[in-house]
Amino acid sequence: MSDTPTKMVHGTALTDEQKKDLLHRLARVEGQIRGVQKLIANAAGPADCNGVAQQLAAARKALDRAFITLLTGAIVTHTAAAATPEDAQQSAKDIAALLDKFS
Repeated sequence: MSDTPTKMVHGTALTDEQKKDLLHRLARVEGQIRGVQKLIANAAGPADCNGVAQQLAAARKALDRAFITLLTGAIVTHTAAAATPEDAQQSAKDIAALLDKFS
């Protein structure tokens, strides 16, 4: 990834703060994955697999946490922006469908 910061588009999907938090989390995961790549490249014996597995598990958990953060942000943002209770209910159904599809 380049050192150029990602340009954020202002919209209604997520707040700027939610986007910033998610991008920060993903940058940390990216660093973890680079570390895993180095561990794999330098693995010399079977014992090194323990460290690789531990770091992969940590990266997976960090991605899972980013996913939960995304959905939590969407719930808050979308229901707060709903004009009617029916709109809020539809937003909740849409987010439930995301959970069902991707978790």
